[in-house]
Amino acid sequence: MIKSELVIKIAEQNPHLYQRDVETLVNAILDTIADALARGDRVELRGFGAFSVKRRDARRGRNPRTGAAVAVSEKAIPVFKTGKEMRLRLNAAGIGESQSAAE
Repeated sequence: MIKSELVIKIAEQNPHLYQRDVETLVNAILDTIADALARGDRVELRGFGAFSVKRRDARRGRNPRTGAAVAVSEKAIPVFKTGKEMRLRLNAAGIGESQSAAE
């Protein structure tokens, strides 16, 4: 699901709200989460999951084409960990079972 589909779905479930207002709300929520992560804070949505930031140290990498050593700078990586309720809902729905059976 992409953001525009999320906005449409929320607007359908709440006919008393205009779609543009729902879009503003969704953007505000996502911007607030992104701002908190940029500050290095952890964002936890009970029943859904937690967003946090992990740091990757600087390292020496290799250019796959030439094999030459390349300096890779330190990076901040966003991480999402699902909450217990989300995991239980996904497992109850059987999400991923057909994929694991094929492997």
